[in-house]
Amino acid sequence: MIYGANGYTGELITRYAVERGMTPILAGRNAIAVEEIAKKHHLEYRVFSLDEGYRIDNALQNVDAVLHCAGPFSLTSRPMVEACLRNKKHYTDITGEIAVFEAMARLDREAQEAGVMIMPGVGFDVVPTDCLAKHLKERLPTANYLSLAFYGMGRLSHGTQATMTMNIGHGGAIRKDGKITRVAAAWKSREIDFGEVTKNAVTIPWGDVATAYYSTGISNIEVYTVIPAKQLKLLKASRYLGWLFATKPLQDYLQKQITAGGTSDEERAKGKTLLWGQAEDPNGNRVEARMTAPDGYTTTVLTALNIMQKILDGNFKPGYQTPAKAYGADLILEIDGVSRSDSNQ
Repeated sequence: MIYGANGYTGELITRYAVERGMTPILAGRNAIAVEEIAKKHHLEYRVFSLDEGYRIDNALQNVDAVLHCAGPFSLTSRPMVEACLRNKKHYTDITGEIAVFEAMARLDREAQEAGVMIMPGVGFDVVPTDCLAKHLKERLPTANYLSLAFYGMGRLSHGTQATMTMNIGHGGAIRKDGKITRVAAAWKSREIDFGEVTKNAVTIPWGDVATAYYSTGISNIEVYTVIPAKQLKLLKASRYLGWLFATKPLQDYLQKQITAGGTSDEERAKGKTLLWGQAEDPNGNRVEARMTAPDGYTTTVLTALNIMQKILDGNFKPGYQTPAKAYGADLILEIDGVSRSDSNQ
């Protein structure tokens, strides 16, 4: 089941799933929109909101796994994952929110007892970076510091921008000595050599701050990205005005400024993402790796469906899992258009 099939990413995943010969059941709370997409692709559909527990239970009876695409996941993930546990169904989503990953990790025992897998973050966040982190750890098993970075060339969807706007007043986050630690927005900057280009990047509270710890055991983690000047100014202003950005009037205003929809097929085809990672151990030994991948939304579609097919084929590990922990560092290399290269320092 694809929940949130009428959202930008959910609809894109649906289209690619049908092209692969898959027949997902579509679901969401917007009856008209979900029905329209379902009829277009000749698929079954269900209509329910996530505050209707009994309707979720009914909808899950004829499915093996859920791909949850309706964010913000800090608001929507809990009722869906709890329903999956009650009904012994596998749960996946495309979140990038640290709090969601950590909440899911606490459900590990319940998922094991139910015999199902919980795997949030099966899209661009966090499959490529999670696999890069695992790869670096395998190259340097003694590593205790991990830095990851990405540079995306493309426009963000409405849903992603809405989530980022909702969290703009909450600052940043890193993992320090095994614990997630709050830091200021854009707390640290550094020059990143992505191979094709060198860019100045800043720390962001990306999902790998949570997941890379479970995938690698590395206790100190920072994630960087390249942010346009206008957004960077807004982030830095939030250090001092975070309380203001969190107020309802300003949130309502900022949310209304977000353009609906996402990238076109042509924009996605032209776009790509550059990734970089570095692991270091206490003796100063370092290893680096770089990766090139399709644009973020194409990557999300391909990685989500690849993982879902594995689950449907019976290839899963019960409990809370990260992509690289369950399927290895080379999982991302199964995706067309992805390449990886190594270097030492």
